Amino acid sequence: MSHSPEFSRRIPFNRLGSGLDETIEASAAERKALAARLGIPEIETLVCRFRLTPSENRSVLAEGHLSAKVTQICVITSEPFEDVLAETFFLKFIPAADMPEDEFDIDSIDLDGPDEVPHDGKAVDIGEAAAEQLALMLDPYPRKPGAGLENAVDVAPAEGEEGAHLSGEGPDGPRRPNPFSALSVLKNGDRKE
Repeated sequence: MSHSPEFSRRIPFNRLGSGLDETIEASAAERKALAARLGIPEIETLVCRFRLTPSENRSVLAEGHLSAKVTQICVITSEPFEDVLAETFFLKFIPAADMPEDEFDIDSIDLDGPDEVPHDGKAVDIGEAAAEQLALMLDPYPRKPGAGLENAVDVAPAEGEEGAHLSGEGPDGPRRPNPFSALSVLKNGDRKE
């Protein structure tokens, strides 16, 4: 891991027993640091419940339910807006030595199985797992509710209107001038000898 986890909650193997339920919540400082890492303005709340079950070969199956309230920036209006996220997910913590050397080797990936997360053999870090899950849950192109592209695109002309005069009258009254009419004039002007 190339960075120090902003939200770390290490659970030692000796605490797992035959299974463990654990709920974790990020502090204000952890949420601020994690928001900076994820490139969003704020994480107001971040809570994750885990059910950890030891499995074969020192692996640990994890079922989690993450809920968070975050502030994102709308890609259309550039305005901040609040978003509430909630999702259940499944992971499998495995020893780092058992991770595939080539992470893009399709033969070593179980497409139907849970995502695999490495552990150091001493503990599993469910805080970092929750942080990574939150990153996956964030919309890469967040849109504020109600923000749309409806006003950014003109309506296509009705049948028969395509060849109408560029600045003439339409069937419902005057129409907006075509923004490409200046190019048409230049194009036609270049053909004159």
